[in-house]
Amino acid sequence: MIFRELVLQNFGQYGSRQTIALTPLQPTQPIILIGGQNGHGKTTLLDAIRLALYGHRAPCSNRGNLAYGDFLRQCLHRASPDQPATIELAFQQTLNSQPTEFRLCRTWRMDDKRDTLTVWRDGDPDAALTKGWDEFIEAVLPLGIANLFLFDGEQVKDLAEQDDLPPAVIGAMRSLLGLELPDRLTTDLDVLLRRKQKALATDTQRHHLDQLEQQLEQLEQQKKAANQALASIKPRLEQAENERDRAEALFLAEGGKIAAQQHQLEAQVQALREAYAAEQHHLRELAAGVLPLSLIQPLLAAAEPQLQAALEQQQQAIAQAILAAHHQRLLDFAQTLKLRPQQFRQLHAFLEAEQAAASPVNPASNPWPDSTAEILAHLRHTLHHTLPAARQQAQAHLQQARSHQADLDSTERYLLSAAAPEAYAKLQHAVRHAQAQVNQLAADYHQAQAHLDRVKQAIEQVRRDLVSYSEWAIARQNTDHLIHSIGRVQTILSEFKTRLKRRKLNQLETLVTECFLYLLHKPHLVNRIQIDADTFRLALFDAAGDPLPKHRLSAGEKQLLAIALLWGLARASRRPLPVAIDTPLGRLDAAHRQNLVERYFPQASHQVILLSTDTEIRQEEATALRQQRAIAREYLLHYDSATQQTTVQSKYFW
Repeated sequence: MIFRELVLQNFGQYGSRQTIALTPLQPTQPIILIGGQNGHGKTTLLDAIRLALYGHRAPCSNRGNLAYGDFLRQCLHRASPDQPATIELAFQQTLNSQPTEFRLCRTWRMDDKRDTLTVWRDGDPDAALTKGWDEFIEAVLPLGIANLFLFDGEQVKDLAEQDDLPPAVIGAMRSLLGLELPDRLTTDLDVLLRRKQKALATDTQRHHLDQLEQQLEQLEQQKKAANQALASIKPRLEQAENERDRAEALFLAEGGKIAAQQHQLEAQVQALREAYAAEQHHLRELAAGVLPLSLIQPLLAAAEPQLQAALEQQQQAIAQAILAAHHQRLLDFAQTLKLRPQQFRQLHAFLEAEQAAASPVNPASNPWPDSTAEILAHLRHTLHHTLPAARQQAQAHLQQARSHQADLDSTERYLLSAAAPEAYAKLQHAVRHAQAQVNQLAADYHQAQAHLDRVKQAIEQVRRDLVSYSEWAIARQNTDHLIHSIGRVQTILSEFKTRLKRRKLNQLETLVTECFLYLLHKPHLVNRIQIDADTFRLALFDAAGDPLPKHRLSAGEKQLLAIALLWGLARASRRPLPVAIDTPLGRLDAAHRQNLVERYFPQASHQVILLSTDTEIRQEEATALRQQRAIAREYLLHYDSATQQTTVQSKYFW
């Protein structure tokens, strides 16, 4: 299995949609390094993976004893609890030697008691896989061993400090050792033994068998009578339905439906008449205004330039009069200057020429002697504004009036086809009577059908009881032999479980010892690790074979022992699964840190997701992992207190 991508939205500290690519780039680069301070969402990422895979069975960190619906509501982003939460997890799994891509999507809202799961296989929704997801994931990554691959610093801390292993780890060990099946078989044998002993304690089966046979005969008679009753009702029901259909058809054909709507139709006719009258009123108002000028619009358009020319001629005449008076004053003044006659004649000729040049071209041809600028402005406003607006309004009102007239004609014709009141009452009564007959017969039919169904169910139950009691005689003969055999099987099963446990524990002890010695910087401190077959406690022995008390180990060595146990269990599972570790370097000193960084992280699995603060995988450890070319991707969880959201950035602390 390889985790491909994790998408979170409105989950925990993650408000906006955040996508984290988890695929290692090279086989030699298995580590996905994710940094974040405490409270910024590292554990939330691990919980999201667990929740996506296992749903209501997921062992999430902060669930406690909460009901699943309460836990889902608690996981909503507190800044936007009214928005839906989404977790998507994409991973690749090899099935039948073929790599297959799976994508899980779990969504829920505040008022949901459960999430909604959708599963895609190779990009296509798979309804069957969605329905049977719990069974599928148990075959790929059983919940019992999930804590061996998805673990956090608290789990390592508990393993390191406690002499007795936590129940979750013991459960994973039992699952790996294959002890669940013998235990389940033992429990099933106990249940079977009690059941068989109880079967021998009663001797009333024969009497009960006779009662069942009599009951079956009576039920068969009831079934026959019920079938006859149902058969007699069915043709009458069909005939009543046909009569109802004919009555409804006649009701429609004779105008009964129209008569039923007569009041509404008459109100509609009145409304249409009023609307038509209103449009007529608007048209009369427009006709009383400038609208009739549309009839002579070409004449008005032709008068516009003529009026403009008349105004210009009037202005020229006024200017000519002013200029003539000015010339006369100039001549009068020239006479006072005592000019020579020749000069005076020249001046007089010049002024006459100027006067002739400024004279109107044809002053006698002005057809508009009383024209003014106000008249021209009024004509232009009427032609270019008032008259077009009036014509547009008239066109709209005329079109609306025609529409109302058409609707009025249609409604009045439709209303004329309504049935008369006496005929309507008769038609309506016929329809209601036919429908009442259908309702009564339909109720009788359904009641008879329900009675028949109850009789059939009772017959089936009696037949099942008869089958079981028919086998009773044979079963009784075999019960004694079976009870005696169960005891011998339980003895053999107990011996098998003991041998199986010891053999599996020997293999597990070897793996855990190898992992611990590989991580420890004191190679001669521990020679062998033994696991108790009953309590699963770890016992350490030195090279001389003497017990080495756990309290003699340093805090860092205890943590390495805990990690070695988890690593050994994961190796014993023989499952190629990703490993996710939250806060992995709790209280390790420099030497132990170096061993864990150099020896464990790059080899823990083909995909290792490290969730660390800046005080665990520091700059030195991050540099060492980079120098080993073990890191495929680096992320930093950045929390913004203003928006109360964590965003994922493509970098580490350094």
